[in-house]
Amino acid sequence: MGRGKFKGKPTGQRQFSKPEDILAGTSTRPRTFRKLAAEHEKEEEEEEVSDQESGEGSEEGSGDEKPEKRKGTQGLIDIENPNFVKPKNLKAKDVDLDKPTELSRREREELEKQKSHERYMKLQEQGKTDRAKLDLERLALIRQQRADAAKKREEEKAAKEQKKVEARK
Repeated sequence: MGRGKFKGKPTGQRQFSKPEDILAGTSTRPRTFRKLAAEHEKEEEEEEVSDQESGEGSEEGSGDEKPEKRKGTQGLIDIENPNFVKPKNLKAKDVDLDKPTELSRREREELEKQKSHERYMKLQEQGKTDRAKLDLERLALIRQQRADAAKKREEEKAAKEQKKVEARK
């Protein structure tokens, strides 16, 4: 008889604990994981106690320590990785707060980019860049065209009013 919601696969089937197994305590899955954690802690405590007992006897003969067993060719050749960077441990009293921090390459480039952009924008506002000069020329041309158009409209308006006044007489 099939158990569970889904059809079993050829690689394995779902296994569920029966209520009878859970009540009897013979289930493969523990009711809570607290029991397993407690057992694990007890084992660790026992190991610590046994280590302490064996450590008391080995204090006299500390030269009998076993060297680490290395796998493969590690035991034959002792090579250090040249790319490995050992962490620098600085104590709080050794830190020099007055020393300026060194920026990384990316941070330096980012700061240079911001400064150059600010310089460019300042020159742009003053009208000293080529682009600013072109923009100012374009603006002057547009202002001239608008002034001419406004003057022409005024003349046309004045001419219309003149015609109206003459037509009324």
